[in-house]
Amino acid sequence: MSVLSDLVNLSLSDATEKIIAEYIWIGGSGMDIRSKARTLPGPVTDPSSLPKWNYDGSSTNQAAGDDSEVILYPQAIFRDPFRRGNNILVICDAYTPKGDPIPTNKRHNAAKIFSHPNVASEEPWYGIEQEYTLMQKDVNWPIGWPVGGYPGAQGPYYCGVGADKAIGRDIVDAHYKACLYAGIGISGVNGEVMPGQWEFQVGPVEGIGAGDQVWIARYLLERITEISGVIVSFDPKPVPGDWNGAGAHCNYSTKSMRNNGGLEVIKKAIGKLQLKHKEHIAAYGEGNERRLTGKHETADINTFSWGVANRGASVRVGRDTEKEGKGYFEDRRPASNMDPYVVTSMIAETTILG
Repeated sequence: MSVLSDLVNLSLSDATEKIIAEYIWIGGSGMDIRSKARTLPGPVTDPSSLPKWNYDGSSTNQAAGDDSEVILYPQAIFRDPFRRGNNILVICDAYTPKGDPIPTNKRHNAAKIFSHPNVASEEPWYGIEQEYTLMQKDVNWPIGWPVGGYPGAQGPYYCGVGADKAIGRDIVDAHYKACLYAGIGISGVNGEVMPGQWEFQVGPVEGIGAGDQVWIARYLLERITEISGVIVSFDPKPVPGDWNGAGAHCNYSTKSMRNNGGLEVIKKAIGKLQLKHKEHIAAYGEGNERRLTGKHETADINTFSWGVANRGASVRVGRDTEKEGKGYFEDRRPASNMDPYVVTSMIAETTILG
């Protein structure tokens, strides 16, 4: 191994009690993940024990240059699969020096919704299917595709095996294991319908934790693709034409839905979602109109529909849920670039508080 590699993999615990904490937050675009590291005197397991920190918000499009200080509030801790040992990753949200959440802080409002007694008592669970596309670094084109050209038609790539079908599996597997190491409730991965496109699933996770875990999983994926010299795209339709888009289907249940008679509760919740279809679509990701066309396993963006085992519907109820009369449903509308804090809390607000 090179000297550089030896130093990157150096174990701090052999020499010091000090640890490195990587503070992670979401930048001004709503999809750009930012982070910076600091040294702490010893191991930390409770985010409330971590110090607040600040950053230059004018460099992330989150503050003006003449009043640029933004404060990071630590909210959740995960193990660091890159530095390992007692080193940690810290999910933060952002506030003004006066303590007000900045406009791009979507976690703050989500936490308020999840702390509402009526929501908390229902113990909402989420399972989020995060699709993404691995892109060539110097051209905006999926890995494994000829530059300016196309591979064979869709069909053999979904859950495919082989060098001509499973393109980027080393990145996917590295990410899978990194998520498990970090403490994320990742439940699986699979190759998707379009070559170069993959999916990981997070959940079931309750409440605000679902958003925290999806964002940390995205951060780990960005870091791993950075090391690999590959770009990860969360664009909902990275390649125009007869190719599948990328979504972030949100599986959802409450305690009432999981109990006997839950199917009727599910149907009522779906009815509430139908009434607020436009509001949800507006919050479910940028560019989603390019994906929700009524083709490629999607419903048309302007029409709400639901059905049992129907992957062409806005909302799908599984066969097992129908058979058992209780369970969960899947909101198939969110785009791959959706904010999980917004989507999860909005579904809870509409179905429980609406």
